[in-house]
Amino acid sequence: MAEPLFLGLEIGGTKLQAALGNGQGQIGPSWRERVPPEADAHTVRQLVVHGIRQLLQQSGRSATEITALGVGFGGPVDDKTGTVLQSFQIPGWSGFPLRDWLTDTFTWPTVVCNDAAVAALAEAHFGAGRGISPVFYTNIGSGIGGALVVGGRVYRGFGRGATELGHVWIDYTWDEPWPQTTYWRDLEGGSSGWAIEHAVANVLGRTCTVPQALDLLRQGDPRVAMIWHRAVQRFALALSHVVALLAPRRIVIGGGVSLAGDSFFGPLRQYLARLAFPALAACDIVPAALGELVVPHGALLLARLGLESLTFGS
Repeated sequence: MAEPLFLGLEIGGTKLQAALGNGQGQIGPSWRERVPPEADAHTVRQLVVHGIRQLLQQSGRSATEITALGVGFGGPVDDKTGTVLQSFQIPGWSGFPLRDWLTDTFTWPTVVCNDAAVAALAEAHFGAGRGISPVFYTNIGSGIGGALVVGGRVYRGFGRGATELGHVWIDYTWDEPWPQTTYWRDLEGGSSGWAIEHAVANVLGRTCTVPQALDLLRQGDPRVAMIWHRAVQRFALALSHVVALLAPRRIVIGGGVSLAGDSFFGPLRQYLARLAFPALAACDIVPAALGELVVPHGALLLARLGLESLTFGS
């Protein structure tokens, strides 16, 4: 009997990816597409349909060979219904029944979950968190996500997500009289790749990508150094809360900003060592191991085993 074939799909804010595989850590043919800057949810759905059909055609596989589809979506979703609650990057997704639409479009059984949770499962089962528990995964790219994996299962709270690290408030000021407040920004708003690019662009007076900012950092530009280290300090502060509340054995970090290597992990480890609750600070911090295909890896696993086997909560 032929081994079951699954399809793993990533729907992110900046990229779309799909891959075929067995859901056990082996990736087959894949497809990738950038999301146009002005795209809305309808445009993204058209790209998804085109990309999946293209992947099947180029791989020589037919739709009838697919056993199930797993999806990692870039935003909070309702696990029970597979409905998108919100996208913070692409308009038009709120309230969309993504699971039902994909099932109707392709006829495959479909499982939908948040992309950070799906990536966390991949790293815990096949990557840098393999054999370790608990593992906290976070990605720092265009956005910042988070997920806690215990015993190979990701914590999903009451079924709409949990450990949303990017939406933890880090900087704020209190106005008087109480109770009016003025918040500055959450972690994602000040430390994500987009936030770094925006801040550097403001001081340089021109657009600047994260890799370009890193080049300037290594050349000793003091303006970029201030922005970079402020972003990393805020990230370390957020992780110190993760350590105090969740006590992970390992923190795995992925996403485009983490690809900076020692320029990112060096200062991050130093700042966290100063901030973390000493009794629980024995966790180590390592880069993610599965690269750009981490979400498809996890989505394939999700398609193979289903949500109930891979999640816990209420």
